[in-house]
Amino acid sequence: MQEAKKHILVVDDDTRLRSLLQRYLREQGFLVSAAKDAVEAENFIHNYTFDLLIVDVMMPKITGLEFLNNLRTSGNTIPVIMLTAMGETSDRISGLEAGADDYIAKPFEPKELVLRINNILKRAIKAKELSSKLIFHGLSYDIEKGELRDNNGKIIHITPVEKALLNLFGNNIGEVYTRDDLAEVLGVTENQRTVDVQITRLRKKIETDTKNPRYLQTVRGKGYMLISD
Repeated sequence: MQEAKKHILVVDDDTRLRSLLQRYLREQGFLVSAAKDAVEAENFIHNYTFDLLIVDVMMPKITGLEFLNNLRTSGNTIPVIMLTAMGETSDRISGLEAGADDYIAKPFEPKELVLRINNILKRAIKAKELSSKLIFHGLSYDIEKGELRDNNGKIIHITPVEKALLNLFGNNIGEVYTRDDLAEVLGVTENQRTVDVQITRLRKKIETDTKNPRYLQTVRGKGYMLISD
């Protein structure tokens, strides 16, 4: 199956540069949208999913740095490359401190920009793959696939309930869940003892010492939480 094109948003008040970048990046196989300012960019982000943003620093009303800061403050982690005519070290540092993934000064070679885009996208994919996996003394659980594997890659059977627990804990590492929380998730609110039984069974599969669990821990008086290597 053909891989979906990566969607890039170019945010720049320079009409000519915006048009050139849009055309060039499309020729390189990307899906490209363009916004003339931060307000238009925010509307795009609200309505569409993007894999990467290219943002000009010097824009009217809301600067690229202000736009980026607002983006990161809201919790959005989409990769961002900053474009600017300024080449001062302090300006590059400001962009990186605001949460930019890379920084390129105008004028620049389009090929260099594409190389930087591809490098960032590769890192983002790798980070996503790593974040979707839980590691337990050599065992690994892939949250997206719902598979628990040993050191040799062999699948270890887990029940749908165990999978549900690993997905819940795995997406919220370090967060404590009470028996009430888990009973509701598992649909066993009438018999919370079932929660303890399922926790015990899951520990037998991911812990080396079930009496002193390292990963699926009991938080006294509160409930359970999961940590991963």
